[in-house]
Amino acid sequence: MQARRAAERAQTGGDRVVATNRRARHDFDILDTLECGLVLTGSEVKSLREGRAQIAEAYARVDGGELWLFQVHVPPWAFAHGVGAHDPDRKRKLLIHRHELERWQHRAATQQLTLIPLSLYFRDGRAKVELGLAKGRRLHDRREAIKERDAQRDIARTARNIEKYG
Repeated sequence: MQARRAAERAQTGGDRVVATNRRARHDFDILDTLECGLVLTGSEVKSLREGRAQIAEAYARVDGGELWLFQVHVPPWAFAHGVGAHDPDRKRKLLIHRHELERWQHRAATQQLTLIPLSLYFRDGRAKVELGLAKGRRLHDRREAIKERDAQRDIARTARNIEKYG
């Protein structure tokens, strides 16, 4: 059993994405990213391993000198009862180095930026969150980003066709 799990991990590289926040890259300009550890209970880990989590409305904030993740919905594991069950919408502590916390807190406060989770995944058996330092986009900024992305796609398509057909 352990050999089969090790073989599966070797094939996938050990990383397994549980949830992604696809709207974040549409609604925000991501200026910087950081990988954070996540403090979880046993039933939350079991639920995440089943791929059940929602981070679409989630955000992170420094509270009391620690970084916390809010509005992440991890539904209760089906077989957890009594003491093992958890609150699906509780705030969860993020683990980062103190100097990174101070640097990100300073940048977020001075530049009016938001801390947003971009993805939730397992790396080497540990739950991780990719956190992004983001600036909100206005409607016209979103339209400009779509136009720019379409233009880049057209340029790439034309370049491929030139290489292909000479």
